[in-house]
Amino acid sequence: MVLAAAIQLEAVVGDVSANLHICERLADEAGRAGARIIALPEFFTTGIAFVDELKDAALPPDGKATDLLIALARRYRALVGGSFLCRDTDGHVRNAYFAADAHGVVGRHDKDLPTMWENAFYVGGHDDGVFRAGNHDVGAAVCWELMRTGTVKRLRSRVDLVMTGSGWWSIPPWPPRFVFDRWERRNAATARRAAASFAKYVGAPVVHAAHAGEVRCPMPWLPMPYRGHFEGATLITDARGEVIAERRAEQGAGVVLGEIEIDRRAPLLDPPKGFWLHPRGPLPSAVWHYQRWHGRPWYRRHVMRAATATATGDRG
Repeated sequence: MVLAAAIQLEAVVGDVSANLHICERLADEAGRAGARIIALPEFFTTGIAFVDELKDAALPPDGKATDLLIALARRYRALVGGSFLCRDTDGHVRNAYFAADAHGVVGRHDKDLPTMWENAFYVGGHDDGVFRAGNHDVGAAVCWELMRTGTVKRLRSRVDLVMTGSGWWSIPPWPPRFVFDRWERRNAATARRAAASFAKYVGAPVVHAAHAGEVRCPMPWLPMPYRGHFEGATLITDARGEVIAERRAEQGAGVVLGEIEIDRRAPLLDPPKGFWLHPRGPLPSAVWHYQRWHGRPWYRRHVMRAATATATGDRG
């Protein structure tokens, strides 16, 4: 048995230095408790919201975020992973999940499809998300990848451990409130179910880190702002999908600890035939499409153009 830790983060949106400091403090707490697997959430350097600060917040693959993962891994002789906005040498930004052990970086996975307003800040990847760490095969999956049958197909019966993280925001309390409140209850349940049930589809324990706290930002193409919170389904499961330890969103930032056996088993569930593992609900389904249409041109204008201007020295 191995002690694993999942970090629940309340990020300062867009403040890389502050978030790295918070992550190091929480990971130190996990490491001092004896954790030898430490998962940080998606976007651990920046948090996530539709704000201008994120267009300039990407770090290089060998930058401060990766340095922190390696330092923590060496400090506690642990496997440490998390995702951040990473600007690669081709100029594009990706939501890259890096994992490190005491020897350095052992794996990278780029999230396949940006979710909703994330389309404004990065492009998707195409790797299978499987890497070798010591004597084990490890799979990485990020947020709504836990919602897709394609993720199950690339990891199913191939890995001994799944490391994952999310930044899953709530449905806002817009009128009519009784409708949006009902949708939000279902959304919160889906956020937890997607992380907790994933082990049953893959056949390996899951260590899932998440964000907590409030979210305030503009809503693309809409006159009203977004006001909500992160769902915060931070949890650890065994290979059968039984939840060993969990921290709810209302508990705020902190560390979840649980002992797991790193080993693959026969999956308990077969994935459905469709694209999605779980129903998204009407509002997330609509926002999935319209914010992709908004986000891709926004990314080209504001993220890629800014990078090109910086590279060429054009300040105009």
